[in-house]
Amino acid sequence: MDWQKEDLKYIWHPCSQMKDYETLPPIVIEHGDGINLYDIDGKCYKDVISSWWCNLLGHCNPRINNAIKKQIDSLEHVIFANFTHKPAITLCQELMKILPKGLCKFNFADNGSAAIEMSLKMSFQYHYQTGHPEKKRFMALTDAYHGETIGALSVGGVDLYSELYKPILLDVVRIEGPDCYRCPYNQNRESCNCECFKKAEEVFVEYGNETAAIIVEPLLQGSAGMKIYPPLYLKKLREICNKYNVHLIADEIATGYGRTGKMFAFNHAGVSPDIMCLSKGLTGGYMPMSIAITTQEIYDAFYDDYLKGKAFMHSHTYAGNPLACSAAIEVLKILREENIIEKANKRAKYFNKIIKENFLQLEFVGEVRSIGLINAIELVKDKKTKEPLDYHKRTGYQIYKKALEKGLLLRPLGDVIYFNPPLIIEENDMDFAVNTALECVKTILYH
Repeated sequence: MDWQKEDLKYIWHPCSQMKDYETLPPIVIEHGDGINLYDIDGKCYKDVISSWWCNLLGHCNPRINNAIKKQIDSLEHVIFANFTHKPAITLCQELMKILPKGLCKFNFADNGSAAIEMSLKMSFQYHYQTGHPEKKRFMALTDAYHGETIGALSVGGVDLYSELYKPILLDVVRIEGPDCYRCPYNQNRESCNCECFKKAEEVFVEYGNETAAIIVEPLLQGSAGMKIYPPLYLKKLREICNKYNVHLIADEIATGYGRTGKMFAFNHAGVSPDIMCLSKGLTGGYMPMSIAITTQEIYDAFYDDYLKGKAFMHSHTYAGNPLACSAAIEVLKILREENIIEKANKRAKYFNKIIKENFLQLEFVGEVRSIGLINAIELVKDKKTKEPLDYHKRTGYQIYKKALEKGLLLRPLGDVIYFNPPLIIEENDMDFAVNTALECVKTILYH
């Protein structure tokens, strides 16, 4: 059977212009092992982007496989309203040991966008039920990404995803976010005092009293091109949110679970959000699941006699799925018992070192930025002026195609090449990824 032809006959792939598939047909993957993916012809692809940043501990991890196999023989799913099960309870118990202080109530959903939607609704309803119905707007940073459903897309700020839909989106208050590579204050992210935060202060003065919550991707704005900013920004944000009674929502869907070198990105700042959204690495990339975790104070605003109408009437069919919970429990065990994050941090130094040595010498590389095992290489037309490459040439996409030929799975964000591998990646695979990516960049930019 021609599997590629059959795929194109039926499937509309996500985040794709399907016309591109005429020249680059879908690659049919048959099995995976560690950071390796193997297609039906046996060709190996090194997955250094964790299959959209969710694969945490490698494909077909034996321990997670066994946890799911064991669970499926006892309970596959059950309605989560008025029913519960041991895996969900155990997962909450285990997360309580490592979450930022104050987070203690867990509302389950089945994907990242759903968790964002829950957090926005939760914040609005909290303020409404505590005597502040005027707080019905949300703040978000420029270049933010928080998902694809209407509410999540509204607080996002990447035009590639949201521009067309602006007529139907929420009216969100936008704060000019930190741009450390092109800092207007000529500061350095390693030593600055977050002078850019004055933009947030100005917005809070004008809109703070009518704002329910601000949502941020802590330290790392992923879809913006892996833009990294200092922990001090989060500390200042925590302070100003307290001042104006605005909830601070942490979108840790992509930044949690060791991606930034600590379990959660907020750990770098030493402060806690009011609501934290988790997904992706939560189940090791195995099962669709997300959680919006909040404080006792927010939870209490919904707790009353049913006829008072204060309940949070939000549900998802697969909320608290036992298979996903079992995978998530095993992920936490593996992280702890095998010292995964500590080992990854040691290897991260080597990764960043070889990337800088190989790429910074190129005239088209403006910056190499890193946090944890994540490394981003921003390609520019002019290194001095930081002028971007011509968008119409789709340079990043050309590099992506060339890398696939050589067995490397990259998926550039525009003209930002990045590595966001599973935490278990070893140095030999780092060498392969860097050498191959370098060869592809040179081939495309110097042809």
